[in-house]
Amino acid sequence: MYTCNKPSSRYSANRSMRMRCFLSLLLFSVIFVQLFSPDAPPAFAGTNEKIKAADLVTDNQQINTASSRYQLLFMELKAEHGFTAAELRNLFQGVAINRRVLELMDMQWEAKPYYEYWPRFITSATVRRGKQNLAKYQHLFDRVEQKFGVNREVIVAIWAIESRFGTNMGGFNIFQTLNTLFDAYPRRSDFFRKELLNFLILCKKNKIDPLQVRGSYAGAFGQAQFMPSSYNSYAVDFDGDARVDLISSLPDIFGSIANYLKTFGWTLNAPVFHEIGDELRSVKAIQVYNKGRLGRIDWRYLAQTQQINLPRPPGGGMLSIVGVLLGPDRGDKTRYVAGYPNFHAITSYNHSHKYAMTVSELAAAFK
Repeated sequence: MYTCNKPSSRYSANRSMRMRCFLSLLLFSVIFVQLFSPDAPPAFAGTNEKIKAADLVTDNQQINTASSRYQLLFMELKAEHGFTAAELRNLFQGVAINRRVLELMDMQWEAKPYYEYWPRFITSATVRRGKQNLAKYQHLFDRVEQKFGVNREVIVAIWAIESRFGTNMGGFNIFQTLNTLFDAYPRRSDFFRKELLNFLILCKKNKIDPLQVRGSYAGAFGQAQFMPSSYNSYAVDFDGDARVDLISSLPDIFGSIANYLKTFGWTLNAPVFHEIGDELRSVKAIQVYNKGRLGRIDWRYLAQTQQINLPRPPGGGMLSIVGVLLGPDRGDKTRYVAGYPNFHAITSYNHSHKYAMTVSELAAAFK
């Protein structure tokens, strides 16, 4: 008589093996589908490659202005800034992506050390031309200094660095650039929506054709390379023609640079930076240096610990600490300077310490 007994251990092992094989085949099938499916994400299978904005579009791809975000933008322009439906149709008809803008925005530029950065801007030819412009427009700079209290040399240094004294303002169509970044650069879409809005407002207010303006791939334009929001906030009509023109009016350009720096705390003839040696001699100074642009230290404490004399900042303001690499021919040493409130005003224009140092040293060379 057959008796139903408990399965043998050999039977259990075989069943366990079959189950493992089944699960392995199932997992393989899932991986195969993921790898070779046309809908599979490009960064699958453990790669760290990041999808870039330029990879998701084609050049001259038409922007869908019927989308909800564009319709909201149009509603705001009509309701709050006086644009008509006809104006917006004429402006936005056929607006398309400039893929090169996205490629440049996606590039991770390697930061050049200061010893490679400054020679691009501080040359004998630039210094000579800067001095010529200071002499040529002396009376205009007299008025700018009197009105805004900003040293003329720093205005000319910024003008030289931003646009080569107005000879190179950029070759990208700003209207297309800002639309490209609003529509196809998700990481900063909100920021560029604001800049597109500001651009259209300033063009309407100042009788500028928005389809003809050229500038940088990031949306800055004019001889001072203002972003549209900065244009609307800080640019001034200094030639008295009831419009603000940072493309061709030198009084407006110089006055606007000065007004920007004044707004962020520039003091006429006050120190910009001061040398403090090739090493930092206190833990606190090192900590402030490591905080970068926002680090601050009391000027008296820094003078005491560095064992140097420092001029008092205007209003007793705090100092930053900037380090610039001197290069292989100088033993790769770091040169440390104290940044004064005037230096901080320059970093409001461009956050880079290297930029502010170059502006400061070029301005000093003009003297």
